[in-house]
Amino acid sequence: MKRGPLILAGAVIALLAGLGGYQLQRHFAAGDTPEKPRAAANDLTPEAVIGMRAADFSLLDTAGARRHLAEWRGRVVALNFWATWCPPCREEIPYFVELQAHYGDAGLQFVGIALHEAEEVRDFLREFKVNYPSLVGQDEVIALAGRLGNAIGALPYTVILDRKGRIAFTRRGPLSKAEAEAIIQNLL
Repeated sequence: MKRGPLILAGAVIALLAGLGGYQLQRHFAAGDTPEKPRAAANDLTPEAVIGMRAADFSLLDTAGARRHLAEWRGRVVALNFWATWCPPCREEIPYFVELQAHYGDAGLQFVGIALHEAEEVRDFLREFKVNYPSLVGQDEVIALAGRLGNAIGALPYTVILDRKGRIAFTRRGPLSKAEAEAIIQNLL
């Protein structure tokens, strides 16, 4: 089968899953904190979630192990939603690899969250020498992105949590190395 129809089919599936995820997140939105009340489900924009505590979640990693956000409690966590077919994602991931290498010992933890199944990303991770955990999934990834302020399912999407687990920064679209580094340095 040719790649073109597969890519188109994947895009259609992602769109439909995103719509389903949006409906789910409207019913299961999480993240209330005393610091900031939960936004109404239809208000979960990147700006609306700033200051909210990120609720624990779990997804499978590329080896099939279940990983939880709570593993990285006490660290500055950069959650990066991406896909192999996304050109801006492919552009920013090498920056994140550099930042993880430079600031990991100081308390930074990048976590990639791919809109794929594990076998679809393993070669990509090796090619880009990704040095941080990569979690994978389909519908559950779309729903999680929605709960973290990305109800429209844009990729890439980055959420940076402070050491207390509160959402300190969000970005739909690519994030430059300089901007990411400035935000990270401010939170470390």
